[in-house]
Amino acid sequence: MSSNTLQALVHQLRHEAVGIVSIELRPLAPATGFAQAVEAGAHIDLHLAEGLVRSYSLVNPGESHRYVVAVTLDRASRGGSRHVHERLRVGQTIAIGAPRNHFALQEAAPRSVLLAGGIGITPIYAMAQRLVALGRPAHLIYCAASREGAAFVSEIGALAAASQGLLTVDWHFRSERGVRPALDQLLAAQPADAHFYCCGPQSMLDDYERACAARDPAQVHLERFGAGPRSPDQTPGEGYCVELRRSGKAVHVAPGVALLDALIDAGLNPDYSCREGVCGACEVKVISGDVEHRDLILTKQEQAANRSMMICVSGCRSGTLVLDC
Repeated sequence: MSSNTLQALVHQLRHEAVGIVSIELRPLAPATGFAQAVEAGAHIDLHLAEGLVRSYSLVNPGESHRYVVAVTLDRASRGGSRHVHERLRVGQTIAIGAPRNHFALQEAAPRSVLLAGGIGITPIYAMAQRLVALGRPAHLIYCAASREGAAFVSEIGALAAASQGLLTVDWHFRSERGVRPALDQLLAAQPADAHFYCCGPQSMLDDYERACAARDPAQVHLERFGAGPRSPDQTPGEGYCVELRRSGKAVHVAPGVALLDALIDAGLNPDYSCREGVCGACEVKVISGDVEHRDLILTKQEQAANRSMMICVSGCRSGTLVLDC
């Protein structure tokens, strides 16, 4: 797990929508606040129980006296959301990770288009707040099954009303409209210099990527809930060797073994959390090597640059991998 955890107090649990609660976390020493202020698009890890760590997006940009996340009760929960809804209580102390941001807002963009699906509203809501505070124009498309099951609806409405036209909102609730939104039509009219952001379920992300296929990839951003489809593992049959430059160790990674596990077995203590390549906790700098990138964080351009990798899911296609750790 991450070695960079801190203790936080569960200060408030609040019902935000059907099946969704928000968690307000405060530092144990309130006068000092947290060391890092919240950035729009950032997330933190919650260490809910032994071996149960989940990442959730922060919804309160600019604040350091508290961290606020929102969690939906997933019917297919692997333990995280169920623990939050059924076992987390006000007054408890839990370990959390420092904020990380792999979904950063490009604050200087002339216009931003924000697309949220369900609980994917959490980082998107933070971006909307930040853009309004900066005086930047933004258009939010909020998609959910129903208004009752959508978090922060009243807050977003109030934010838009007070923004003097800077923030416009297009509500798409399936219970009211009866159909899924046609993203290609909704996004086609947006200007060429706009930056696009999307967080939602895999089906929405697939539609979003198709709708933005002709746009500049540097202006198209997304964040996933969890692991989606991956390319087949290309680890060579004999495995590969990893040279750890700073620790002076060499580790052999056998076929079928995750690089993260091989490093742990060799006595190292790398940071990690999700084991799915979606949170960024295990990111390590790459010095050289034929990296097989299998994460869902780095863009294709970042993967091609080969400056870092997520060791929980990525590996090496051949030869020796040299890492800065």
